[in-house]
Amino acid sequence: MKKLIKYFGEVKGELRKATWPWDPKEKGFKKYKQLIDSTVVVLIAMVLLGAYVATIDFAMRNFMTFLTTGF
Repeated sequence: MKKLIKYFGEVKGELRKATWPWDPKEKGFKKYKQLIDSTVVVLIAMVLLGAYVATIDFAMRNFMTFLTTGF
């Protein structure tokens, strides 16, 4: 039980050292500007990566179909 209490005490100490993606001094949505900006960047990256993978998949599927059905 002492190990568990020590563990949670250390976790609490580490969380206090962490920087959080919002400014506690701001009010409203401005408080979460960094968080919102980071989320938008991640969403854009996901869409671009998904489009890239879909394009490569489509091209490879058509290429393999072309090779297997004959010239």
